[in-house]
Amino acid sequence: MNLLLRNLPLDVTFVDENDEVRYYSATPERLFPRSPGIIGRKVQNCHPPDSVHVVTRILDSFRSGEKDVAEFWLRLGDKLAHIRYFAMRDASETYRGTLEVSQNIAPIQALSGERRLLEWGDE
Repeated sequence: MNLLLRNLPLDVTFVDENDEVRYYSATPERLFPRSPGIIGRKVQNCHPPDSVHVVTRILDSFRSGEKDVAEFWLRLGDKLAHIRYFAMRDASETYRGTLEVSQNIAPIQALSGERRLLEWGDE
């Protein structure tokens, strides 16, 4: 599973129902640095102090069932970071944590026209 997640063109971080970081994919495209030391830490301690109240509000809204997704985007130099948080729920709809998915979407925004499957290799 780690091989699969590390080869996606995006990065993921999983925070459990106790707000502790349990996994992050170490992809070459990672927009926000992670180190093994964050595993087991409260996610609130992984954010700048001025944004912790928003992180807590997102997690609380996921935990209560009020929201299932939070989405943000921001410029990082020539990159456009698209950051999405998803509430993870089990089959009985019990909150089990949050999945953060981040991706540089600048190359996607630059696409135009079409390139169909049968055209692959003609570039």
